[in-house]
Amino acid sequence: MAGLATTFGSGAMTNPINEITDEAELLFLIGTNATEAHPVIGYKMRQAARRGAKMVVCDPRRIDLVDEADHWLQLKPGTDIPLLNGLMHIIIKEGLENKEFVAERTENYEALKATVESYTPEYVSELTGIPVGDLYAVARLYATTDKAMIFYTLGITEHICGTRNVMSIANLAMLTGHLGRPGTGVCPMRGQNNVQGACDMGALPNVYPGYQAVTNDEIRQKFEKGWGASLPANVGLKIPEMFDAAYEGKVKAMYILGENPVLTDPNSNHIRAALEKLDFLVVQELFLSETAEYADVILPAASFAECDGTFTNTERRVQRVRKAIEPIPGKANWQIICEMATRVGFPMDYEHPGQIWNEMASLTPSMAGINYQRLENSSLQWPCPSEDHPGTPYLHKGKFTRGLGLFQPSDHIPPGEMPDEEYPFLLSTGRILYHYNVTTPYSPGIASVWDKEMAEIHPDDAAKLGLVTGKQVKIISRRGEVVSAVRVTDRVQPGMIWMSFHHSATPTNALTSHVLDPVTGTGEYKVCAVKIEKIPEVANA
Repeated sequence: MAGLATTFGSGAMTNPINEITDEAELLFLIGTNATEAHPVIGYKMRQAARRGAKMVVCDPRRIDLVDEADHWLQLKPGTDIPLLNGLMHIIIKEGLENKEFVAERTENYEALKATVESYTPEYVSELTGIPVGDLYAVARLYATTDKAMIFYTLGITEHICGTRNVMSIANLAMLTGHLGRPGTGVCPMRGQNNVQGACDMGALPNVYPGYQAVTNDEIRQKFEKGWGASLPANVGLKIPEMFDAAYEGKVKAMYILGENPVLTDPNSNHIRAALEKLDFLVVQELFLSETAEYADVILPAASFAECDGTFTNTERRVQRVRKAIEPIPGKANWQIICEMATRVGFPMDYEHPGQIWNEMASLTPSMAGINYQRLENSSLQWPCPSEDHPGTPYLHKGKFTRGLGLFQPSDHIPPGEMPDEEYPFLLSTGRILYHYNVTTPYSPGIASVWDKEMAEIHPDDAAKLGLVTGKQVKIISRRGEVVSAVRVTDRVQPGMIWMSFHHSATPTNALTSHVLDPVTGTGEYKVCAVKIEKIPEVANA
């Protein structure tokens, strides 16, 4: 969001999902394992490839979509910026940029041109490990295809340079004019079903609903009048900053709803230490999660099937959610939150989620035309500024949200921690199809399909260490250690280990890096240094 908001003025997916199958002539995938992390979209990508659309996959790991791809760029982890700069270098050198688009709809082009000048194909090949010929082929294909869509997700953002990675993707799309039309665009795929909706509603430390800045006096006064309360003018803390402040004794209490940071946040031993230092912790949750074990008070939560409201999906589509059963706790989540707010001195007396939505929309220009009556009949994509507006399938037609698109050139930023003599392996993490984050291990049915962590290791490394599939090992970083079974596979590069984070018995994020993106505070889950120790065999008695 931060990267696209800077370059385009809006941090959301530009084009709708159906254009994958209906419009796109080229799918450019970088840092996304769609068939496992976003399987519905991943299936549409397969359909597009099988109807004749070209596909480029940029990933250090051999993901399933490599089998559908015309080109697989197997880059070294953490070298996305050099790859993207190298493609732009070739496009500019060969005169393949969209000169009209660049001249009429962008600014700061000369700075971009100067930066990518030094990223020659030979230099980029040295940094990324991608053959020079493949760089030329992909640059020419992307630049000369009329309708090309870029897709990315956490493989781009979960780096020390995640925001700069996103800006580099935006640079490539603007350079070639692949924006503001059907079948084009830059498409970040959200990691969970309502992450887009949570951000849209202002669940961020720097904005109100609709990405309206808390530091803008006029906007803040509008919300103060609408809510009947005085509001702070300063930006709040990001999640990593909250836990750092808790560890330092500056944050005394937390209220955690629908989040399990003990398993999901990087350097999780630090998270545990911070939770232990809190004076008071409230956790509202469906299960007794690893985080809930630290709570002073546990409040019951209602699942999606017990709630009325809205979800906004990855393509900015606002959809009504209707409860299938009454909330098992007796109250929906919003009702519990309202009661707590009322008891601490700010009365909230809503009778239905529709009232909450309509209040929000009345203060949010991009949502002003969306109300519950319209949502009863159909879903709508924001921006939708008035009740006679049909919604916006794709963004930036004619001009960008910020006016001119802003090229933001970046040089290579190495990962915060790389393998060395003591910790010789590079650990990268991600998701598997069988589990949904850290909630599905509570399901016996799903656990029976994939019941434990299987750390992927290359056959060459396995042979050196004397490992076979199923063997238990200890994986150690500078921050912690876990025990895992291994899977010997050439899906990963030599010198690399890949793990998911779904299993509490193998809390992978005890290993991951403490290094953060300086803009967003996102952890560098995709690169850290580890070592592997064999676990001695126990002789039978």
